[in-house]
Amino acid sequence: MNLVDINTLFGTEDKCRELLVRLRFPEGPRCLRCKAPAVELETEKQLFYCKDCDYQFSVTSGTVFNDSHLPLAKWFLTTHLLCEAKKGMSACQVQRTVGMSYKTAWYLCHRIRSAMVETQKAMLDGKVEIDETYIGGKARRGLPRTEKQVVIGIRQRNGELRLIHVNEATSEAIRKVMAENISEDVEVLLTDESSIYPFAFTVDQKKLHKTICHSKEYVVGDVHTNTVESAFSLLKRGIVGTWHKVSAKHLPAYLEEMSFRFNRRKNPDLFLNTLRHMVTAPTLTFQKLTKEKAA
Repeated sequence: MNLVDINTLFGTEDKCRELLVRLRFPEGPRCLRCKAPAVELETEKQLFYCKDCDYQFSVTSGTVFNDSHLPLAKWFLTTHLLCEAKKGMSACQVQRTVGMSYKTAWYLCHRIRSAMVETQKAMLDGKVEIDETYIGGKARRGLPRTEKQVVIGIRQRNGELRLIHVNEATSEAIRKVMAENISEDVEVLLTDESSIYPFAFTVDQKKLHKTICHSKEYVVGDVHTNTVESAFSLLKRGIVGTWHKVSAKHLPAYLEEMSFRFNRRKNPDLFLNTLRHMVTAPTLTFQKLTKEKAA
């Protein structure tokens, strides 16, 4: 599905809402409160009504679309642009391409991004590569030094990618990330020669650990970290060439977007899959998005 298809098939509010109803209620409208069957009211706002608990709601209630005054056609176009942009798309580009204020475009992109966060992720097994990279600008004369942010990358060979923001590149941080993402059934753990990895592994994991010495070589047989490093390369091209600057506060959201899109890059229904996440993801308010990060 390309941009012309999106504009043709979902160019009106009614067509957009019809698709959202099918995605959110595949077995028919259900009350958001009591889960009882609901009926559609004959109103311009396309409301649903549950007689069991006397509750009215719309298909966008309680989702990332909630309380948005932006036409759904523009939501759909922006969603498609973010899905198909391999290195992401900036709010400035959305502002110019779709037509809206910068503030609206920035908030819109973050709402779509928030729906790309997966709460239930399968543990990675098989051959798993682990590496770390650093995100942040270079120190320049006369300007305050920029602290680089640490991102841990985990990629299963022929499987999924995880990009996790951590405070420091330490063995303790690696150990926590591994416990949350790597299965006990993992076959091989592949890293570079960094000293932080051996201390992060359990006794059993050390038996599965293989390293590649980058000061001498990059590949020895199937021992390498090239696949996770290729994902790092894509991430950095997105930050440098598309977003230009990403704050530490919002970095996790951009990492989730990049991982979500990367893991579904061969999915022909990526646009519809993203919309399914958007009609089930919780509301992201502007106040929550702009709230100061806790120290």
